Amino acid sequence: MKVVSQKELKTIVDNVKIQGKKIVFTNGCFDIFHVGHLRYLQEAKKLGDILVVAVNSDLSVKSLKGPTRPINNEADRMELLAGLECVDYVTMFEETTAINIVNFIKPDIYVKGGDIKMGKFAEYDTIISYGGRVEIIPLSVTQSRDYSTTNIINKSKGAK
Repeated sequence: MKVVSQKELKTIVDNVKIQGKKIVFTNGCFDIFHVGHLRYLQEAKKLGDILVVAVNSDLSVKSLKGPTRPINNEADRMELLAGLECVDYVTMFEETTAINIVNFIKPDIYVKGGDIKMGKFAEYDTIISYGGRVEIIPLSVTQSRDYSTTNIINKSKGAK
Protein backbone atom coordinates (compact mmCIF):
# COMPACT_ATOMS: atom_id res chain seq x y z
CA MET A 1 0.00 0.00 0.00
CA LYS A 2 1.35 3.41 -0.97
CA VAL A 3 -0.62 5.55 1.52
CA VAL A 4 1.07 5.12 4.88
CA SER A 5 1.17 6.75 8.30
CA GLN A 6 4.24 8.72 9.28
CA LYS A 7 5.24 5.91 11.66
CA GLU A 8 4.98 3.31 8.88
CA LEU A 9 6.89 5.62 6.56
CA LYS A 10 9.74 5.99 9.07
CA THR A 11 10.18 2.20 9.17
CA ILE A 12 10.09 1.96 5.37
CA VAL A 13 12.58 4.81 4.93
CA ASP A 14 14.99 3.39 7.51
CA ASN A 15 14.95 -0.01 5.76
CA VAL A 16 15.44 1.53 2.32
CA LYS A 17 18.38 3.64 3.56
CA ILE A 18 20.05 0.49 4.93
CA GLN A 19 19.92 -0.85 1.36
CA GLY A 20 21.81 2.25 0.20
CA LYS A 21 18.89 3.72 -1.70
CA LYS A 22 18.21 7.46 -1.89
CA ILE A 23 14.99 8.89 -0.50
CA VAL A 24 13.52 11.87 -2.37
CA PHE A 25 10.87 13.85 -0.49
CA THR A 26 8.48 16.61 -1.41
CA ASN A 27 5.34 18.02 0.10
CA GLY A 28 2.39 20.15 -0.82
CA CYS A 29 -1.34 20.63 -0.92
CA PHE A 30 -1.86 19.11 -4.41
CA ASP A 31 -5.44 20.39 -4.19
CA ILE A 32 -6.50 20.39 -7.84
CA PHE A 33 -4.00 18.06 -9.48
CA HIS A 34 -2.72 19.39 -12.79
CA VAL A 35 -0.05 18.62 -15.38
CA GLY A 36 2.47 20.88 -13.63
CA HIS A 37 2.17 18.70 -10.53
CA LEU A 38 2.68 15.56 -12.62
CA ARG A 39 5.78 16.90 -14.36
CA TYR A 40 7.19 18.10 -11.02
CA LEU A 41 6.75 14.69 -9.40
CA GLN A 42 8.18 12.87 -12.42
CA GLU A 43 11.29 15.07 -12.28
CA ALA A 44 11.58 14.59 -8.51
CA LYS A 45 11.52 10.81 -8.92
CA LYS A 46 14.53 10.99 -11.26
CA LEU A 47 16.66 12.33 -8.39
CA GLY A 48 16.63 9.14 -6.31
CA ASP A 49 15.22 5.69 -5.73
CA ILE A 50 12.11 6.27 -3.62
CA LEU A 51 9.79 9.27 -3.94
CA VAL A 52 7.81 10.18 -0.84
CA VAL A 53 5.06 12.81 -1.05
CA ALA A 54 3.70 14.38 2.12
CA VAL A 55 0.27 15.96 1.68
CA ASN A 56 -1.06 18.82 3.78
CA SER A 57 -4.13 17.85 5.79
CA ASP A 58 -7.40 19.61 5.03
CA LEU A 59 -6.97 21.76 8.13
CA SER A 60 -3.46 22.87 7.16
CA VAL A 61 -4.58 23.66 3.59
CA LYS A 62 -7.36 25.81 5.02
CA SER A 63 -4.79 27.62 7.20
CA LEU A 64 -2.51 28.22 4.23
CA LYS A 65 -4.99 28.91 1.43
CA GLY A 66 -8.11 30.26 3.12
CA PRO A 67 -11.58 29.13 4.16
CA THR A 68 -12.72 27.92 0.72
CA ARG A 69 -9.87 25.44 0.36
CA PRO A 70 -9.14 22.64 -0.12
CA ILE A 71 -11.37 21.83 -3.06
CA ASN A 72 -10.55 18.11 -2.79
CA ASN A 73 -10.33 16.41 0.60
CA GLU A 74 -7.12 14.92 1.98
CA ALA A 75 -8.13 11.29 1.36
CA ASP A 76 -8.88 11.97 -2.30
CA ARG A 77 -5.67 13.97 -2.79
CA MET A 78 -3.58 11.18 -1.27
CA GLU A 79 -5.31 8.47 -3.31
CA LEU A 80 -4.72 10.39 -6.52
CA LEU A 81 -1.01 10.81 -5.74
CA ALA A 82 -0.69 7.15 -4.73
CA GLY A 83 -2.06 6.19 -8.15
CA LEU A 84 0.90 7.78 -9.93
CA GLU A 85 3.66 5.48 -11.13
CA CYS A 86 6.38 7.94 -10.09
CA VAL A 87 5.19 8.16 -6.46
CA ASP A 88 6.29 5.39 -4.10
CA TYR A 89 4.70 6.52 -0.81
CA VAL A 90 2.21 9.13 0.31
CA THR A 91 1.65 10.35 3.85
CA MET A 92 -0.17 13.26 5.46
CA PHE A 93 0.97 15.96 7.83
CA GLU A 94 -1.11 18.32 9.96
CA GLU A 95 1.20 21.32 10.25
CA THR A 96 1.50 24.22 7.78
CA THR A 97 5.16 23.33 7.15
CA ALA A 98 6.81 19.95 6.69
CA ILE A 99 9.58 20.62 9.22
CA ASN A 100 8.45 17.92 11.67
CA ILE A 101 8.08 15.13 9.13
CA VAL A 102 11.33 16.08 7.39
CA ASN A 103 13.12 15.94 10.74
CA PHE A 104 11.40 12.62 11.51
CA ILE A 105 12.31 10.71 8.34
CA LYS A 106 15.38 12.71 7.24
CA PRO A 107 15.14 12.22 3.48
CA ASP A 108 18.35 12.36 1.46
CA ILE A 109 16.95 14.84 -1.05
CA TYR A 110 14.26 17.45 -0.46
CA VAL A 111 12.61 18.82 -3.60
CA LYS A 112 10.87 22.15 -4.12
CA GLY A 113 9.41 23.80 -7.21
CA GLY A 114 11.10 26.59 -9.12
CA ASP A 115 8.89 29.27 -7.62
CA ILE A 116 10.87 28.84 -4.36
CA LYS A 117 14.29 30.39 -3.80
CA MET A 118 17.05 28.26 -2.25
CA GLY A 119 17.16 28.78 1.49
CA LYS A 120 13.93 30.79 1.54
CA PHE A 121 11.53 28.13 2.80
CA ALA A 122 10.70 26.80 6.25
CA GLU A 123 12.26 23.34 5.93
CA TYR A 124 15.65 24.49 4.60
CA ASP A 125 17.59 24.73 7.90
CA THR A 126 16.24 21.37 9.07
CA ILE A 127 17.37 19.62 5.89
CA ILE A 128 20.83 21.16 5.97
CA SER A 129 21.22 20.38 9.71
CA TYR A 130 21.30 16.61 9.14
CA GLY A 131 23.24 16.70 5.86
CA GLY A 132 20.30 16.48 3.45
CA ARG A 133 20.37 18.03 0.01
CA VAL A 134 17.87 20.44 -1.54
CA GLU A 135 16.98 20.35 -5.22
CA ILE A 136 14.89 22.99 -6.96
CA ILE A 137 13.02 21.87 -10.06
CA PRO A 138 12.76 24.85 -12.43
CA LEU A 139 9.33 26.00 -13.53
CA SER A 140 10.58 25.84 -17.12
CA VAL A 141 10.81 22.06 -16.73
CA THR A 142 7.49 21.47 -15.01
CA GLN A 143 4.97 24.18 -15.65
CA SER A 144 4.04 27.74 -16.22
CA ARG A 145 2.17 29.77 -13.63
CA ASP A 146 -0.99 29.15 -15.66
CA TYR A 147 -1.09 25.66 -14.16
CA SER A 148 -1.47 26.79 -10.54
CA THR A 149 -4.49 25.60 -8.59
CA THR A 150 -5.37 29.21 -7.77
CA ASN A 151 -5.34 30.12 -11.48
CA ILE A 152 -7.51 27.11 -12.29
CA ILE A 153 -10.03 28.14 -9.63
CA ASN A 154 -10.06 31.74 -10.84
CA LYS A 155 -10.46 30.63 -14.44
CA SER A 156 -13.41 28.40 -13.49
CA LYS A 157 -15.04 31.44 -11.87
CA GLY A 158 -14.59 33.43 -15.08
CA ALA A 159 -11.76 35.59 -13.73
CA LYS A 160 -8.90 36.53 -16.03
